[in-house]
Amino acid sequence: MLDLPFYLLAFIVLLGVLVVVHEFGHYIVARYCGVKVLRFSIGFGRILWLRRFGRDQTELTLCALPFGGYVRMLDEREVEEGEQILPEDLPRAFNRQTVGRRSAIVIAGPLLNLFLAFLIYWALFMAGGETLRPILGEAPPDTPAFVAGIQNGDLVRAVNGEPVTTLEDFHWRLLRHASRAAGQSVALAVENEAGQQFVRHISVARLEESGWEGNPFDLLGIRFFRPHTLPVAGEIEANAPAARAGLQAGDRIRRVDGEPIQYFEEFVERVRAAPGKRLLVEVERADELLQFDLVPENRNGIGRVGLGVAKAELEKMTPSRFRVFVRYGVLEAAARAARETWDKSIFSLSMMGRIVLGEVSWKNLSGPIMIADYAGKTASIGLDAYLKFMALVSISLGLLNLMPIPVLDGGHLMYYVVEIIKGRPLSERFMMRGQQVGMTLLFALMAFAFFNDMTRILESFTSN
Repeated sequence: MLDLPFYLLAFIVLLGVLVVVHEFGHYIVARYCGVKVLRFSIGFGRILWLRRFGRDQTELTLCALPFGGYVRMLDEREVEEGEQILPEDLPRAFNRQTVGRRSAIVIAGPLLNLFLAFLIYWALFMAGGETLRPILGEAPPDTPAFVAGIQNGDLVRAVNGEPVTTLEDFHWRLLRHASRAAGQSVALAVENEAGQQFVRHISVARLEESGWEGNPFDLLGIRFFRPHTLPVAGEIEANAPAARAGLQAGDRIRRVDGEPIQYFEEFVERVRAAPGKRLLVEVERADELLQFDLVPENRNGIGRVGLGVAKAELEKMTPSRFRVFVRYGVLEAAARAARETWDKSIFSLSMMGRIVLGEVSWKNLSGPIMIADYAGKTASIGLDAYLKFMALVSISLGLLNLMPIPVLDGGHLMYYVVEIIKGRPLSERFMMRGQQVGMTLLFALMAFAFFNDMTRILESFTSN
């Protein structure tokens, strides 16, 4: 991580908002149903801050471990030592409510997480902004995109007949249709730079063969368009391999190991593919050809020699036709937000199910370290990217809590379904056993996600 305090702050804010929203769902419906709420806790463990509010003097607490939270309601089965339930409060105990009310209280938390995602998307669609069009770059050889005939500059108009306007639209539509294609192909309606229209059929069999492990766009050979720049060195980073070798700003790169270089991007690709290896770089300087031995250093997994066109220059070279300003009215924004939330929920559920069935690699599970990493990265990009990531995590949190695992909200709902079928509540002994099994499954899931996080970190270090 580039800025640990910033990343941690972004993660804590993200987690805090999602936890408060989730628990507020439980709280507000419990209050509506007349249940007495004893505590609304943000985090677990030792209480750092406490305040009481309302006629029931509900405790609002902030605890030392910020990874979650809970709402504690009056319940005859969960009376702490020294506590007494007043006779007039018994009708307000959670365990005395109808199964319908208990179900409504339990499901309210996950549903409010999904509603938060909807609100975020709604606000972003109404606010609008400039974004990239779905213009593809040149596909690497021997990839599905290359075989399909994708050309540099192809503008995607539709995915399986579904229109797309922005790069983000294309991103999600392709993932959604690829997950449903059962190893077949996805049709991209594209328009080339000459205005001609074609349909390119990209095989997604490689995604299935790999268990969706890795970046799906890399697996398919999908690259996004970046305007070509001349192979001219910009500012040279001090003490970098380029500076030590003697390269200077303004040098025009002609060849690398004897192979001609036409664009700066080609030079970058050659460098990234050869960390730690000696490259013979031929440059033109003031009508003179010079040769340098250059050994790229690998930093954070990316070969880098301290060369590059300054960002300001690159932005000037980016034609405005590659960007589009998108904004929607209140009703259309709401409709699009609902669809965005629905699509991402269905995609997430589908991937969860396929992970359980073994069709998708378990390595796709991410834990708190990766979430914190992405929270920091998106926050550094801007509020728009951070809010979109928050919406995505909110969807995942809501769906995860609906899984039929005891201790999760979905596990309680499973109990209530059985109760409706049997006509009476399950025994406390059975529910206690279920809680133990649920805790074991949940801890195993968390341990596996944490293991994946640590594996990714170790892989990034060993590749340096």
